Parts: sequence; structure tokens; C-alpha cells
Amino acid sequence: MASSDSPARFESRGPTVPQAGLEATSRSLIRRRVGTWTSDRVARLVFIWPAISVVLFLSIFPLVVSLYLSLSRLQLTSSGIKIDFRGLVNYQSLLTGTEQSHFLGVFRTPSPLGWAIFTGVGLLAAWGLVSSVRGRTSPLGLVLRAAGALFLLAITWLFVESVFAPGGRPGALFVTIVYVFAGMGLQYLLGLGLALLVTQRLAGRRLFRIVFLLPMTITPVGIAYMFRMLTDTGKGPFVPVFDALGLQDFTWVNDPWGARIAVMIGDVWQWTPFMFIVLLAALEAQDHEIVEAAHVDGASGWQAFRYITLPAILPVTTTILLIRMIEAFKIIDLPNILTNGGPGTATESLTLEAFFDWRTLNLGRSAAVAYLLLIVVTIAAVAYVNLVRRRVTTNA
Repeated sequence: MASSDSPARFESRGPTVPQAGLEATSRSLIRRRVGTWTSDRVARLVFIWPAISVVLFLSIFPLVVSLYLSLSRLQLTSSGIKIDFRGLVNYQSLLTGTEQSHFLGVFRTPSPLGWAIFTGVGLLAAWGLVSSVRGRTSPLGLVLRAAGALFLLAITWLFVESVFAPGGRPGALFVTIVYVFAGMGLQYLLGLGLALLVTQRLAGRRLFRIVFLLPMTITPVGIAYMFRMLTDTGKGPFVPVFDALGLQDFTWVNDPWGARIAVMIGDVWQWTPFMFIVLLAALEAQDHEIVEAAHVDGASGWQAFRYITLPAILPVTTTILLIRMIEAFKIIDLPNILTNGGPGTATESLTLEAFFDWRTLNLGRSAAVAYLLLIVVTIAAVAYVNLVRRRVTTNA
């Protein structure tokens, strides 16, 4: 009887000492984790979310207000501000209405050169679509690429109708595109050339590094006033040079393309140091032993640069070109101070046009120009990122 009752008495005693210690430890861990989670949540609520809320408010609220203004007409009255909702009237006036010649330009039948440019772009777009089909792109990707190709063809057609056509005149949109891509290409080539030059074993290369960075220390307004003085053939330090070249009576601002070239020269001078310093850091960070090994194996300087150096600096190149492209679309100081948008509206950028509308209290049209600029920048940036991503993936 005693032996049969002992198991029952043993089972009724409850958990052993080790089991009770494990349960206490697990409860302690649970309480600690709950306390840590609660403290992290409180920290997020107290420190992080207020800062995020302020940033989102300062970013989203102006976008919403400017979008509403672009669909309205704001008037200053004796009783205050009057805002009338007008729908897409501001956009219609810019794209197809009274402001079309100002925003898009004056269109005429393209010249043979214009037809050749449009045909070349069309062939490139068709080749890109065929490559996408052969690459087994998803149906959604093909639709997006086809839409992008049609948009590119439409922009190219409007561009050749206004720029490469007798009697045509480009508007603020295409003037801005010329500023962006022509200036960005020159800045990259000059910056890369200077960076390659400084990496050579030349005397005084440390001094050149400092001298090449000086334009970045000057404000855009100061650069604009400096180039306004330099391009004046009647006074300034280059008057003897202009006299020797027979340019005493020549003025940059009387010729549309002369004024645009003057603006682009100032922009290139200002932003080439940015390309230079970043590319110089990328060149100095690459593995020089690979380049030396290529030279030992008989590779020429161009072959080493083409197949080793360029792929090595490609990630840096794609990043600085994207940053510079987004920044270049916002050019305003140089055309405003150097030419005041003239002659006529020949040197007006989209940002400068929006500024002129804002200064005349036409806030609705100014906001519409700003939103169209946002759309153009977004499309250009997305297309560039997709193109570069495929290229980087292929090289990798």
C-alpha cells in the first residue's frame, strides 16, 4: 500500500526546483522584452515621429497647395485673397493656348537635318523596343517602354519643329533641355579630363586641385554678375581682346543662340569642379595594380581607360550625372541676371518662367509651370535610372 501511494504523493507535489527556475527565467525574459519594446515604442513616439511629421508636413503641404493653385486663379482684392478654381485652364494655356509659343515654342516644318534627327531617334527607339522583346521583358515592362518611346518621339518631333526648322523658335521647355544635357555633357567631359590630368605625375598638381575648385566657392549670383561683366564687349578686362578680334559692336544678348551659349558657358564653369572633385576621388580609389598589369600585358592607354578605368568609375558617374541633371533643370540665376531671359524669351528656363509669373502675381500659372517641370524631371530621372541600371547590370 505504501509503495502504491508514493507515486500519487510525488505527482501532487507540483514542479521541481529546476522547473520553477526555468519558468521564472522565462517570465523575466518576457517582461524584459515587453519593457524593451515599450521603451522603443515610446522613444519612437517621442523623438522620431514628431521629426518625421514635421518633414512630411513641410514636404507634402506645399505640394498640395501648389497643386491646388495650379488648378486655380489667385487674385488680390481689397477684401483679401480670392481663389477661383479653374481646372486645367492654366495647363491648357501653356500646352495648347496663348502661352504655347512661350512654353513650347513656335513650330514650323523641320529642315532636312531635323528630319534626319527625328529618323535617328525613331530608329533608336525601335531598336530599344526590339531588344526588350528579345530580352523577354514582362508585358507591363513592354507597355511602359512603348509609352516611353512614344513620349521620346513626341518630344523629339516638337524639338526639331522648333529648333531645326526655318522660322521655328524653341520655348522655355526646350531651352531648359538644351541647358541640361549640353551643359551636363560638357561638364562631365571637362571634369573627367581635368581629373585624369591631375592624377598624372605633374608638377604643381596639388595647386591645380585647389584652383579647379574655386568656382564652387562662388555663389551663383556672383558668377552671373561676373559673366555679365566678362561678356560685355564695351567695358571690362577683355575689351582689348574684343577690340583685337573686331568684336567692339558685338553683343551676346542680341543673338538668341549667342545668349544661350553665354549662359551655358557660365553654367559649365560653375559646375565642372563638382564633376572634377568626385571623379578625381573615384579615379584615385580604383585599383592601380590592375591598370599596371594591363600595361605590362601590352594594353594601350586608351584600352586600359576604356575597359578598366571607365567600368571602375561607372557607379560614381551614374550618381553624379543624376544629381547634376536634377539640379540643372532648376537653373535660374544665370539666365535671370546675365540676360534677364532675353533676347525676348530666348534664354528663359522653366524655373525662370515660373519666377516671372510669380513676380507678376500669376501664381496659378507659375504653379502649373512648376508642376510641368516636376513631371519632366521625374520622367527624365526614371528613364535615366532604368537605362543605367540595365547597363550596370550588364557590365557586372
